[in-house]
Amino acid sequence: MTPALTLALLYAAGIALVFQNILMVRLTEAASSPLVALVINSCVGLVLLVSLLVGRSGISGFGEVAGVFRPWALLPGLLGSFFVFAGITGYQRLGAAPTIATLVASQLLAGLVIDAIRAPRLELQANLMPGLGAILLVLGAFLVARRSL
Repeated sequence: MTPALTLALLYAAGIALVFQNILMVRLTEAASSPLVALVINSCVGLVLLVSLLVGRSGISGFGEVAGVFRPWALLPGLLGSFFVFAGITGYQRLGAAPTIATLVASQLLAGLVIDAIRAPRLELQANLMPGLGAILLVLGAFLVARRSL
């Protein structure tokens, strides 16, 4: 996949996430808890992914899942569920823009830290512009979220 197609995929995913959260809030409002919306969301995802796996590999796909499973493999699902729960809560209590701004800013900061840790050496010159961009994004997120606080 080319970098341009990858960026287009990421933009589409970002837009889809906004609509997903809006729909998840509607589900939550119709239920007694955000957990109901999370369960529905997870069930749909599981059915879709199992269908794709069986379509690609047949029943032997389950053997591959069992073969690569490790206890720490539960963490991505837990973190993803936490992310969706936090997004629903943010949309309900703060609105879409403050929630998105805060999530994006926090993801960028965490990403910069992870990239710095993984880099063979930290070069101030190479990280100056990304650092400035992160500062501006965090400031922008604060300005967007400020009215909701």
